[in-house]
Amino acid sequence: MIDAGSINEIPLGKTKRLELGQGQHVLICNIGGEFFAVDDRCTHEDSSLYLGCLKGEIIHCSLHGGQFNVKTGAAVAEPAEGKLKTYQLHIQNGQLYLEL
Repeated sequence: MIDAGSINEIPLGKTKRLELGQGQHVLICNIGGEFFAVDDRCTHEDSSLYLGCLKGEIIHCSLHGGQFNVKTGAAVAEPAEGKLKTYQLHIQNGQLYLEL
């Protein structure tokens, strides 16, 4: 597991970008105090979702407006294509841990 930082680093309705190495990033989202993690790259044009806007459980890609549900990874609005990879998160003593 990878230490993803403190839960206090991600306010409600906000995101954090976590670098895994070799250009791979994961987006961690705080939705109502629950944390979810998905790949940070839009499946349409390979743009960073960290640059987008989180509204509820939907992340909007800033490049062309594609949308994904961060709880499931599902594409919910075009031009997003396919599903984002989702990751398990664990919380222990206020710290987030990402399971690969």
